[in-house]
Amino acid sequence: MSSFEVLNYRIKSKSPLFVGMKLPICRRRRIGLLLVVPLLVILFHFNTVTELYRQDLFYKREGKMSRKSDHLILGPAAGQGLSDRIQCQGTRALNKAHMNTTVANSINKVSFVTVFTFYNDTSPPILLPLLSSSSDRVSVANASYDKKERSLAILGAFIDFIQVSMPKSEVLILSDPSSKFPLKRENVFVIPIQGDYSRDRLMLQRIKSYIFFLERRYEEHQERSNDMGLNHYIFTDSDIAIVDDLEPIFQEYPDFDLALTFRNNKKQPLNSGIIAVRGTLDSILKAKVFLESVLEVYTSRYIKASRMLGDQLALAWFVKSHLSLDDATIFKNTSPFSNEINGATVLFLPCLIYNWTPPEGSGQFHGMPLDVKVVHFKGSRKRLMLEAWHFFNSTSKHIPNMLCLILMSGRTKYDF
Repeated sequence: MSSFEVLNYRIKSKSPLFVGMKLPICRRRRIGLLLVVPLLVILFHFNTVTELYRQDLFYKREGKMSRKSDHLILGPAAGQGLSDRIQCQGTRALNKAHMNTTVANSINKVSFVTVFTFYNDTSPPILLPLLSSSSDRVSVANASYDKKERSLAILGAFIDFIQVSMPKSEVLILSDPSSKFPLKRENVFVIPIQGDYSRDRLMLQRIKSYIFFLERRYEEHQERSNDMGLNHYIFTDSDIAIVDDLEPIFQEYPDFDLALTFRNNKKQPLNSGIIAVRGTLDSILKAKVFLESVLEVYTSRYIKASRMLGDQLALAWFVKSHLSLDDATIFKNTSPFSNEINGATVLFLPCLIYNWTPPEGSGQFHGMPLDVKVVHFKGSRKRLMLEAWHFFNSTSKHIPNMLCLILMSGRTKYDF
């Protein structure tokens, strides 16, 4: 019996379509072909995808598909000769002395709030051998990380920078209750909040988690006395390094309810990586209402961008809708300013100082501001964040020198 006749026999004997039926041989062969051909097509495409993925892994290992570097590449420090930029001699800062400026004996405190979660691997089991390889691991200094470990390492560096620059502050991590990760650090607390933390909804969930957190804090503050001092909150991404004390923001600008960081970018003038909220009962409520309005814009206008950028687009749209036409150019300034937005006094702080990002790749680059307070390692700059912390921790523990390392590495594209 031929292999084709065997296949026809098996189809006839097992398929309910053939039970109790006596069909002509030619008819049975046609039906058999109709069933076999789609299966062969699926197997062909699967083999093609598998081979393409193997080639993709090969080229990534050989460095043929990525221009990102797997180690620090130091170049000349930009901005040399400019009086308002950090001047470096190698990795030694020449004109910046790191000083904490917190008022002594202050009864107020600042808490940093971030959203962090782990994802389960939902890849088909048949693909797992292809998806996992030694090339997924990344080495920084003497440590090696897989994808999950590097996320936790970034979170650890985020906490480390805060504990160096603002040692009295606590870190509050808003997370999916089902996301378990080992984290036992002093003044670090995980707050479980129910929601949809999937990759496609993470930015949307982040703003919902912020609102839930502020609502809970508002309820708690109603029951406590202000004699205990104020607890201010700074909501941040976890790929941020706090390199100077931020509490003076609340002292130097005593009238704002919440603060945002701005830049000269027409489509995205506001960056949601830093949002500061004053710790008064009134300001917490106003910040909550403000974010609820941004969330409404988010879900009605930018829901398709819920994975990335949607929150910034919604934030910009909402703020601009409350500004006059004469205010359209205010984001070109480099000085802080304030404005009334939907009943809240909003302080706008320049990203240049409070949310500075190392440029990636080529482009205009004028160095690092002398008084920079926050460095944001967005995108593939995250490796640089781990390298910066390792440099700081293993050398003289001098933040200005570490800033020179970042400045000299800022043009390089790294691997994660």
